[in-house]
Amino acid sequence: MCPSEVARKLDPISWRRLMPEVRQAAVALADAGQVEVLQRGQVVDGRTARGPIRLRLR
Repeated sequence: MCPSEVARKLDPISWRRLMPEVRQAAVALADAGQVEVLQRGQVVDGRTARGPIRLRLR
């Protein structure tokens, strides 16, 4: 899934302002071993990833 989907569910109008918090939550879930952060299908470190990311369950 795309983290922007989460932000859009939380606030359909001003979702972009939520993206930093949603990405931080994604990194925390990755640290806990619950999800993987991906770019172009490859697992990446969510802390250093720039641009669009996707999440998948581990």
